Amino acid sequence: MISRLLTLTAWSMTPPAVWSPFHLVFMLIGIPLAAFAAWKLRTRSEAFRLHLLFACGVFLAFSEVYKQLFLYYIENNRHYDWWYFPFQLCSVPMYLGLFIPMVPARIRNVFYLFIQDFGLLGGIMALAEPSGLMHPYWTMTVHGFLWHFNLIFMGLICAFYNLKTETPKSYLHTIPLFLFCTAIATAVNVLSHPYGNADMFYISPYYPNGQIVFHQISLVIGTFAGNCLYLASVLLGGFIIHISCLEIGQHYFTKISKF
Repeated sequence: MISRLLTLTAWSMTPPAVWSPFHLVFMLIGIPLAAFAAWKLRTRSEAFRLHLLFACGVFLAFSEVYKQLFLYYIENNRHYDWWYFPFQLCSVPMYLGLFIPMVPARIRNVFYLFIQDFGLLGGIMALAEPSGLMHPYWTMTVHGFLWHFNLIFMGLICAFYNLKTETPKSYLHTIPLFLFCTAIATAVNVLSHPYGNADMFYISPYYPNGQIVFHQISLVIGTFAGNCLYLASVLLGGFIIHISCLEIGQHYFTKISKF
């Protein structure tokens, strides 16, 4: 029954090339729309923002269920591919969105910062190099792009909320959560290894890092050192996003105060 329903949406395509017209058109439409929507909603109440982030989490969760079923029944012929287990860095905002209405305010603020810093980072980097999003089926390819547009939208929603209270030092609050997620990713990679090639956070201890540039580095300095360097680079990227949002926010409020 499930397989039949999924077959109805199995519209095949030739996977688009990176920086092809398909890639460029999707980015030029999706990113501005995500940014515009977040900007229009920037003045809404925190209660609205909580419900919105929760709705984004629900949307991502349902789309992830569809993706997992499609991969299992259609693309992989009823074989589970652990590489697609849903716990990459770009998956974390889905879980945070689902739990954000339920946690205390102190933890909620950390979630806001994490979605801002690492959600934006993941969305931007995946769309800049989207080879992993390109599938031989329309629904899977579009799913990948919509997922990362959603991350940018969620990240900007949180950024607009954080503008008045954010400081460079507040980035430090995200690091324990990042390390906790890294530990979960490592556990998935190790425990699932007998059954497949999970590569959560792209830090599998069993083969060199698969990310562009870092793969070549891992071949030279070793898998463990390459993964540590990769994680340090992700943390640096999150900090750059954090500082960028802070600078933009300060410019915005300085401009507003003049009127």
